[in-house]
Amino acid sequence: MAAYGLYTHIRANKRRSIALLIGLFLLVYLLVYAGALIGEALGSIEPIDVLARSAFADTLYAAPFATAGTALWILIAYKFHQSMIDAVTGGREMTRQQAPRLYNLLENLCISRGITAPKLKVIQEDSLNAFAAGMNERQYSITVTSGLLDNLNDAQVESVLGHELTHIRNGDVRLLVIAVIIAGVISFFAELIYRLLWQGGFRWRGRDGDRRGAGMALLIALALIAIAWMLSIVIRFALSRKREYLADAGSVELTKNPDAMISALRKIEGRGELAGATSAVMEMCLDNPRQGFSNIFDTHPPIDSRVAALVQFAGGHDPGPLALPAQNRETADPLDPTGPQSRTHETVGGPKPFLPSEPPVELGSPEAGEPGPWGPHRR
Repeated sequence: MAAYGLYTHIRANKRRSIALLIGLFLLVYLLVYAGALIGEALGSIEPIDVLARSAFADTLYAAPFATAGTALWILIAYKFHQSMIDAVTGGREMTRQQAPRLYNLLENLCISRGITAPKLKVIQEDSLNAFAAGMNERQYSITVTSGLLDNLNDAQVESVLGHELTHIRNGDVRLLVIAVIIAGVISFFAELIYRLLWQGGFRWRGRDGDRRGAGMALLIALALIAIAWMLSIVIRFALSRKREYLADAGSVELTKNPDAMISALRKIEGRGELAGATSAVMEMCLDNPRQGFSNIFDTHPPIDSRVAALVQFAGGHDPGPLALPAQNRETADPLDPTGPQSRTHETVGGPKPFLPSEPPVELGSPEAGEPGPWGPHRR
């Protein structure tokens, strides 16, 4: 199969995926040990070294159950993560009859590289965004918003699809899903221990006496829980933001049209927030407008930086911030290739659609019933 993107990036993502799964189990065992240490501290007045050994023995006893629970969590996420995402975003799968324009654009890209075409889904949402999801070829899907289809011409939509295809091929989608699973597992265990400790009632069950060892054990356990929780957050933000630059470059390699990718980014800029979407979903999107402290915790590089890279390395032209084309919202149907959306670009002076709304010529038959090279002609 022909490949695009950087092979080194693909191999690195595969290694990271395995390392993250191993790290997930280690973090779970760390939380189990912290929980056992809390249990020992609340029920004993032994010195800290005795409590630590007892907690370690409890962890070894509970390890098979923790392993089975974590594996079950991963299996559920593996099988149903797309359904969960669709439930949050309202995405629904499109058939060729419902979205011929999208299917034509996507299949042209896939055929050019011998890539298995992912499923197509649409969110009825005015915002402009798209994301890819899935863990294998049978699960891969690309979801776009109706607002994106309504405001981007075919060349720009094609560049967005190329961007998401690159994420799939480079392994970015699988890696991000695994990182989200890790954050969910760690958050669940940390929340469980927190509720058992504080909302269940903080009380000593041991005999009266010197509780300095127990108090130290509690502090250590709480520190371990905080470290595990912070690591689960850092893992998500540690995913290289270079993946977006590579996906932009992969889209240009597929479409041979840097200006379409640049203009698509400029239209999407500041208009990508999905109503009701969680932070995990937004991290998967083409643009995530949510920002942290001075860009430290941003999951995506700024649009200006991505555009500048395309201008410098792909020879594109930056038109600057773009206004959206005026459209008749009451009659426009973004999924209809012959509807008002396609005509809008002609009425507002924008670029014409990449694909014609109907074939330029109609093939006819000189005589009814006369066979042609592909079989009998039909009237």
